[in-house]
Amino acid sequence: MDSGIEPLVEKALALREKGLTRKEIALELHLSEETVSWLLARGIKTEKPPADIYVGWKSVGVFPTRLQHIAAIISDIIFEELEKRDEEVDTIVGIALNGIPLAVLVAQQLDVEMTIFRPTFNDSQGIVRGSFASNYATVEGKKVIVVDDVLSTGKTMSKAIESIKEHGGTPVLACVVVNKTQKNEIEGVPLRGLIRTTVV
Repeated sequence: MDSGIEPLVEKALALREKGLTRKEIALELHLSEETVSWLLARGIKTEKPPADIYVGWKSVGVFPTRLQHIAAIISDIIFEELEKRDEEVDTIVGIALNGIPLAVLVAQQLDVEMTIFRPTFNDSQGIVRGSFASNYATVEGKKVIVVDDVLSTGKTMSKAIESIKEHGGTPVLACVVVNKTQKNEIEGVPLRGLIRTTVV
């Protein structure tokens, strides 16, 4: 097995041992579920791995000041998009887990409310539902921006947007640090990423 793949196999197996589902492992490692399935099968040598891009941002995530700089860029993009659309925002929604610190910092910079969306997964169905943390702002009657770190397939972001609408909120923008897709919108909501990756 390729020596660059072995550490990912070990991480995926360790996360499975901790009880994480395939989807949760995919979110933790910033990989597609297909790639995680391949890693968990220990990357059978005769099988070519799926095309995917691993995104590791630990060098940013370990220091709050670095996260603040990323949040400042996201906030600048938000200001640009809101101005273009003559739109306002009331609440920032951070998708658990990695979108939470970014959402807190972005909400602080924009001086608006924030809340947390917690997706729930199972291996056979993927994302089955999601909920908003009760200790934070509600989305009802509010214009909302969704923030996350990495967009791999868009399924989690789609579920967050659907849930915002179901709870009476209006999603006006989705922002991510890394967009691993060619999507510019999700569920009719504009999507902006700091970085877009492409397999060539």
